[in-house]
Amino acid sequence: MVKNTQMTITDGAVIGKGYTTDFLSEDQVREILSLTFTHWDVSGQKVLVIVPDGTRTMPMSLMFRSIFEAIGEKVKKLDYLVALGTHMVMDDDHLNQHFGISAQERSGIYKNVGLFNHEWSRADTFAEIGLISAEETREITSGMLSLDVPVKVNRLVLDYDVILICGPVFPHEVVGFSGGNKYFFPGISGPEVINFTHWLGALITNFKMIGTKNTPVRSIINKAASFINKPKLCLALVVKNEGLSGLYAGSPEDAWSAASDLSAQLHVKYVDRPYKKVLSVMPKLYDDIWTGAKGMYKMEPVVADGGEVIIYAPHITEVSYTHGKILDEVGYHVRDYFVKQWDRFKNFPWGVLAHSTHVKGMGTFENGVEQPRIQVTLATGVPEERCKRINLGYRDPATIRTVEWEGRENEGILLVPKAGEILYRLKN
Repeated sequence: MVKNTQMTITDGAVIGKGYTTDFLSEDQVREILSLTFTHWDVSGQKVLVIVPDGTRTMPMSLMFRSIFEAIGEKVKKLDYLVALGTHMVMDDDHLNQHFGISAQERSGIYKNVGLFNHEWSRADTFAEIGLISAEETREITSGMLSLDVPVKVNRLVLDYDVILICGPVFPHEVVGFSGGNKYFFPGISGPEVINFTHWLGALITNFKMIGTKNTPVRSIINKAASFINKPKLCLALVVKNEGLSGLYAGSPEDAWSAASDLSAQLHVKYVDRPYKKVLSVMPKLYDDIWTGAKGMYKMEPVVADGGEVIIYAPHITEVSYTHGKILDEVGYHVRDYFVKQWDRFKNFPWGVLAHSTHVKGMGTFENGVEQPRIQVTLATGVPEERCKRINLGYRDPATIRTVEWEGRENEGILLVPKAGEILYRLKN
């Protein structure tokens, strides 16, 4: 395991530092940023910073304040765009909370810093900047998919001189590891790339994709990002519960690569044998099943055939605030349920179908009979009737006492107190 990487320019043009057993101090963060903006001078430029929403753990306030200290007085303009993908838009109070600033600070010291939502539901948000051809998609996906994919992105990026990504890297169900150019696609992307990449990930399956560094989905995302004809810089963070383990600066590809290598060491836990029952306790940063389903994605590889994942989140009362009606209609199913009935489902948003299959997990669909490999049960505020309608199990969250799940690994029962970010895998 790498204890740290030197804070110097490497052959890959990455500045950064990372620990497996320690955390970066605020002074080290400021030093990395100082070196970064000395090497990549943005003075006099209009800079747009792309950041995640509240469903990703990161020291947002530290990064927001430190970036402002480093370049706020040097640049012509400094604004932020929250890469919502298709998540809920944040109001002003939520934005202030997200960036760790008060209303007074926002109207005072940060009055010239714009804080914008990616308004994905509005067609006029997007500009079309390129096309990934059917020939290219066929080659990248080894023939799994072959179609033209228009590349559309939030037109705000066209108004700035430099685009700066700032966000964490974790194992991810669709792309392998999150971060880097993923903050463009799907972060501030039009629906075409979102639907294509998510369905491609679903065809490969979460089971095979999650925690894999170089994937066809990453190749598609990098190709789409190449159409953004602006200087692009990335601050890729590696976060572990207690703090910031790593920070790497460079191109979106290089910084992400360094951060994903550290993430693979910190965010993947290997266990000796599969479990028959897993209780994934979801923190409150996940406010619906659309986001809280990470309690399934990260655990699927270590659940025994016929086993069960219980997503325990009494605070969650909604399946999806943005896609709930569609999920009520199509339900949650294994991949082949859709693939073998494609004419029936092909006109639904592919990104929603992908989410459905990721939550349901591996399984078969033969002769009209669906057979999931494992059971997925919601112990949430989503009512039993709705769980049945969408083809997921239900358990009354009031019947669960987490203390009764502790220390039972030898029985094949696992409690995950803060699920969603650590990927579990079998050693063999």
